[in-house]
Amino acid sequence: QMQLVESGGGLVPSGGSLRLSCAASGLYLGYYYQYDMAWYRRAPGKERELVAVHTTVGTTTYGDSVTGRFTIARDNSKRTLTLEMNRLVPEDTAVYYCSASYPSFPSRNAWGQGTQVTVSL
Repeated sequence: QMQLVESGGGLVPSGGSLRLSCAASGLYLGYYYQYDMAWYRRAPGKERELVAVHTTVGTTTYGDSVTGRFTIARDNSKRTLTLEMNRLVPEDTAVYYCSASYPSFPSRNAWGQGTQVTVSL
């Protein structure tokens, strides 16, 4: 099993910025580049929401609520995933999770434990 650990969350005022990181370790690190990587979030009282995706072929997709404000990136050599969050608003308050999806071998899918992002008024 590959392990994912998020970091970078915290308390930030409206309009501020944060940079989240996700570090991978454990098994299958040599196949990191073959994973579709993504950031999800779960806000209080809401279901899990897809924030951004960075596929193995390099395409990126953003949720409507964050497009233009967030930027997802990956470094396959360092096995890290980042999320640059700008112009944050209170609605961005959530626990943010990174995920790794391996379509050919779903048993290798992995999730981090999450990092809390709180945007104050």
